[in-house]
Amino acid sequence: MMLSRRQALAGMTGALPLLTGAATDDYRIDPQPVADGLWMIHGADEPMFFANGGAIANITIIATPAGTLLVDAGPSIRYGRMLRNVAETLTGQPVVRVYVTHLHPDHGMGIAAFDPAIVAALPGTITDMERGGRGFSDALYRLLGDWMRGTDLALPGRRIDQPAEDFGGRRLQLLPLAGHSNADLALLDERTGTLIAGDLLFLDRAPSTPTAKLGRWRESLDALARLPHKAAIPGHGPFDPGGTRAIAQTRDWLDWLDATLRTAVQSGLDMVEAGNLSIPDRFATMAAARYELQRSVSHLYPALEAELLPRVDLPEG
Repeated sequence: MMLSRRQALAGMTGALPLLTGAATDDYRIDPQPVADGLWMIHGADEPMFFANGGAIANITIIATPAGTLLVDAGPSIRYGRMLRNVAETLTGQPVVRVYVTHLHPDHGMGIAAFDPAIVAALPGTITDMERGGRGFSDALYRLLGDWMRGTDLALPGRRIDQPAEDFGGRRLQLLPLAGHSNADLALLDERTGTLIAGDLLFLDRAPSTPTAKLGRWRESLDALARLPHKAAIPGHGPFDPGGTRAIAQTRDWLDWLDATLRTAVQSGLDMVEAGNLSIPDRFATMAAARYELQRSVSHLYPALEAELLPRVDLPEG
């Protein structure tokens, strides 16, 4: 009998708990109030490991007169189901909307626990999930094993094409941006002035760049800086009560990263050498800084080499 790729992966992941231990514990979902009718679930400030079940992204819960809103839904159907129960118990209202900020699986695989009709994302995010979501899903099965049991790729059923959405008088601005990915959704809760920025913002955790365009990302940071807001929830890291530190720190890291990698290419360093360059002291408290520098080298170095190094195999003239 021929096995499909997913069936083969399911068989592989069934063996993983023998090596890593079965995922017998539940996710620890602990919403903390950060503003009126608004809670943040702080994801683990570390890379995805079996031990954390992939629950590394921040999640936002918003109470409205029309029902409960979620911004992002975690890495698995197991997480999504637990998140829904926690959120509805907290607010006393059913979940009526789930926003997906971008395509990365730590934010979006949990939407499999929800009716696609209430899940909303930018058109570019839906396209990217259609194109690349299966690969992300397969990678998470390999990495997280039993935590992913029953999770399959689900796509948002609502395309965001309006600038705002109102839920019984609680209005959210919906901001289509890009840079961390091809389509990054940020939201502004007008009642509290809280900016929910997805992975456009990181705080005290080094930014990740698997699908990044650094120039476009910095343009989006400029747009967020101009936005009137009082506080910010980054995609990773702690709540930013002033709303400006996460923007400044993310921008500082991206500027340093771009300049450092360009200098490394022009100096003839290979990728291993570039990944071992010193990291400035001002980033010393950032979680996963060395890990993300080395990942960024693998993501960005080939294109920088193509841009900055002259071809020597082309005929003159």
